Amino acid sequence: MIWMHRISIWSFCVLGVYQIGLGAYFVAVRPALLPEDIRLIGAPTPLGLEPWLDLVFTVMGGQMAAVGVLIVAFASRILCQSRRRRIDVLLLGLAGLLSAGLMSGVNFALGSDFKWLLVVPAALWVAAIALAAAAPVELIPVS
Repeated sequence: MIWMHRISIWSFCVLGVYQIGLGAYFVAVRPALLPEDIRLIGAPTPLGLEPWLDLVFTVMGGQMAAVGVLIVAFASRILCQSRRRRIDVLLLGLAGLLSAGLMSGVNFALGSDFKWLLVVPAALWVAAIALAAAAPVELIPVS
């Protein structure tokens, strides 16, 4: 069972680094409108939309990167302890649902060119949560 615990720790660290990288991509590389965005809009974009979207994606990318840092910190802190609480694993699962899960689902709803690529981090979240939940847990009384 110790292998499940170790794999879940490494999986969460990989997911945190992924989130940091995704945030850096949104800040530094992602154009305001992707070709798929223009196809979905189906009309000329309003004047001034692209510079505004560029700022929005910069802020969003910073938030993504911040979440990645927190995921690595939180996961390494709680999962490396000999005692952890089920709520900690639940909170990590919620972080995955709200980040990688939501992004993957929305990209499927939009018919994104990247939908299948974005299933990978969502699937890794599910696997990491399953492994962390299956590893033996010693409950800490809530004070």
